[in-house]
Amino acid sequence: MDPKHAAEVLRHLEKESASLRDAHKQMSHELHRLQVEEEMLMRKFYELMTATASTKRIEGGTTAAFDGESGQSDALTHVKNEGE
Repeated sequence: MDPKHAAEVLRHLEKESASLRDAHKQMSHELHRLQVEEEMLMRKFYELMTATASTKRIEGGTTAAFDGESGQSDALTHVKNEGE
């Protein structure tokens, strides 16, 4: 590498490094904000599902079971044909 261009290349790389650090900081902040928002939405969804599962009755008189750990419902829904 030509020594007279080394200083210019070094300055350019330092600017790029600073720019990348700033972008990393901004993206990390945005990721954290989105993770917090996701957690809040999942808590609300869980509350809604547990409230719905505890009050909703399925045809036949059984209650809908909701597994809060996996977020899966054991509930089966029955669909009637119009001819029935």
